[in-house]
Amino acid sequence: MALIVLPREPIVQFLTPDTYNALTMTDHDTPTEVPIDPAQIGPVLVAWQRRSGRQDLPWQRDRSAYRVWVSEIMLQQTQVATVISYFERFIARFPTVSALAAAPIDEVLHLWTGLGYYARARNLHRAAQHIAQHFGGEFPRQFADVAALPGIGRSTAGAILALAYDERQPILDGNVKRVLGRVFAIEGNASQRSVEQRLWTLAEACTPAQDVATYTQAIMDLGATVCSRRNPGCALCPMTAQCLAHVAGRQHEIPAPKPRAARKARPARSCWWLLPIDDAGRVLLERRPERGIWGGLWCPLQFDTPTAAESYARQRFAVEPAALETLGTIDHAFTHFDLSITPLLLQAVAAAEARDVVRDVAMEPSGVLWYNPRDGAIRVGLPAPAKQLLDALLGQTFEPSRNSPYG
Repeated sequence: MALIVLPREPIVQFLTPDTYNALTMTDHDTPTEVPIDPAQIGPVLVAWQRRSGRQDLPWQRDRSAYRVWVSEIMLQQTQVATVISYFERFIARFPTVSALAAAPIDEVLHLWTGLGYYARARNLHRAAQHIAQHFGGEFPRQFADVAALPGIGRSTAGAILALAYDERQPILDGNVKRVLGRVFAIEGNASQRSVEQRLWTLAEACTPAQDVATYTQAIMDLGATVCSRRNPGCALCPMTAQCLAHVAGRQHEIPAPKPRAARKARPARSCWWLLPIDDAGRVLLERRPERGIWGGLWCPLQFDTPTAAESYARQRFAVEPAALETLGTIDHAFTHFDLSITPLLLQAVAAAEARDVVRDVAMEPSGVLWYNPRDGAIRVGLPAPAKQLLDALLGQTFEPSRNSPYG
């Protein structure tokens, strides 16, 4: 009986086809020929990466654990083309872990504006402060220490150590799940615990002992650029001949999509943003609570009804509803609901009234501020629709977001 040799350090283990089938089949599958020795995948992908993979991304230059870490967090839920300019600005401002740890969270969120999923930025900042306090500002080298940092799980920790230090660590992000799922014809969806466990076993078996950084970049690149979710480019894939899904003509079926619950209409919500602008061209903003949408970001004053916004304007600024200018509605999509925002513009608020508002409205000492995006001394994080609105009203500060509808 043929043997599949799996290189594992420091012991070499052996996997027979029967064991392979046990790892990769469901109860309803029939045994199949082993498509490829997992130990052969590494050299194939390393050669492909050197020939065809992406090799000049910003985080691949002057590679360090810190730069890899920042890029991996930014690349969660965001495409490479969008991340590049954000990464370059972020690293220019925060070139080291210590620089990031010492920065105000508002400045971190300011440079994240437009990338969306802002919990990533808050976790990055918290993790940097933890590293500064417990590791002297040096990114940790032990897997357990890396995986314990806020916002980092098993796969991200493995990717950082593999890419930065060439350490043999398997990874299993969405791209890798798709590649391994097709090559080994894994039935089911990776969200199922049993399927994920099989994929982790295969990820461990396929990770080579040498050229780990190149292999890790290769399998991520292959999934992102060739073995895509829809319309995979099998003609360009270096493993077409060994891929069980392709051989069976099932590359469009594997991996199976996540079972969907009964389709429901997306919830729709509405809110009204009050935009008082003082005679210095500044708009009044308030900080969002840490929990909930846009946690920790700065937004215009938000109300659930137009009546509430008008009442507030009357009480604080002594103006009638007719003084409010209704601007065009902004439609914004979150992951689980749609939000319709109606901005209400209130021009030329007097300076004395402005001071009263700051004193009376503040939820905490730093809960409100008067903001002008043209004032480079004040750098805060803004949700994408707020940034776009303020840029249109008051002028731009840096490149507008081209990305996430979830920002």
